[in-house]
Amino acid sequence: MIKNIIATGVLLVLVGIVVFNFFDNQKEAETEKASEMNTSSEGGAIAPVESAGLEPGEAAPDFSLQTLTGEPIQLSDFKGKKVILNFWATWCPPCKKEMPEMQTIQEEYGNEVEILAVNMTDSESKGISDVQKFQEKFKYTYTMPLDEDGELSTAYKVYNVPTTYFIGSDGKIALPRKSGPMTYDFMVESISQME
Repeated sequence: MIKNIIATGVLLVLVGIVVFNFFDNQKEAETEKASEMNTSSEGGAIAPVESAGLEPGEAAPDFSLQTLTGEPIQLSDFKGKKVILNFWATWCPPCKKEMPEMQTIQEEYGNEVEILAVNMTDSESKGISDVQKFQEKFKYTYTMPLDEDGELSTAYKVYNVPTTYFIGSDGKIALPRKSGPMTYDFMVESISQME
């Protein structure tokens, strides 16, 4: 009798787990589908007048951040190389839209250009764990520093995501910043204009 009760209890727990996982997967699939359908989105935010961002010719503010693996990354380490400095978040559909094309640029132009995709970790609902889950799923190979306290996004006057700066090999802002998702062709053209 007791064995039957225990077996029934275990069976009910297992059924509960299966049902929970089914609905959780459905919810995630619906979220991804909604994100894919919203790919025409250009990002957006209400920003103050002084939010024009850093201008071409200005020195790019140096920074030191850590990656998910704890590796320290400093912008000045890349002086002499072109840098695409991208600000993004896991909850941002336009960010997700441009990231595969950034991966293609990394694969094709990695010797010439360093992609630093700075996660605005302070805006993530679960912080670093959101970024870890995202990276485990997509496995992008470009560098993803973590802006855990929002200081870097403030220094670069980032008011919406994605926002991208193009930094020349001299350490200065080379082109006007890009607000909204980038395409492969846009990045190739931008790289060709950077010194």
